[in-house]
Amino acid sequence: MVYQRILPGRFIARPNRFIAHVEAEDQVQICHVKNTGRCRELLVPGAKVWLEERDLPGRKTKYDLIAVEKERPDGPLLINMDAQAPNKVFFEWASAGGLGFVPTLLRPETVFGDSRFDHYWELSAPEGMRRGFWEVKGVTLEEGGTARFPDAPTLRGVKHLEGLILARQAGYEAGACFIVQMAGMDHVEPNDATHPEFGAALRRAAEAGVEILALECVVEPGRLTVGRRIPVRL
Repeated sequence: MVYQRILPGRFIARPNRFIAHVEAEDQVQICHVKNTGRCRELLVPGAKVWLEERDLPGRKTKYDLIAVEKERPDGPLLINMDAQAPNKVFFEWASAGGLGFVPTLLRPETVFGDSRFDHYWELSAPEGMRRGFWEVKGVTLEEGGTARFPDAPTLRGVKHLEGLILARQAGYEAGACFIVQMAGMDHVEPNDATHPEFGAALRRAAEAGVEILALECVVEPGRLTVGRRIPVRL
């Protein structure tokens, strides 16, 4: 996916989870933060960030905060922190055959039982109709070259995994995909220290036949694309 009208800035403060104050274009800008997660290790005073100008009628803010450079001993790491981006790049990747086939149908936001999954797909094949669900999770937490999810407790994430198990039991194919919004990671693993229930649910899902997939992204200030598959360690 490609952003429009990108400009750099310096992070100042985040008075609430929706708003950030950023120094850009020689003044303090009030920006919409496109990620309601904690992101405490990313949004530190003085951090270089990237904004997308979104000066549209009815908007309260002119800019969206979409990416940040995390300082590390081996150099800065550019992390896309747009929570809407993972579903978009997954859709682009899957539509282009990333799953090993081009779906006959790929539809976002589809209800099954009491769950709403990010993507429903169908494939009309000579051996019969295949159909299934994918739930997508964006990963922005990095520790020593390991990507971890979640960065805060997520009861919604546990519910999605339980729903995928039920879909699998009902005869659908099912998968959970971690979109890693940074490059150079060794693997993805559940953040058991922060939310052990999510890690336990992810392991139950894998045992029930839910496919667990991680895709690392190529990150540029104005672009996010799927790069390579990386391991998921449960």
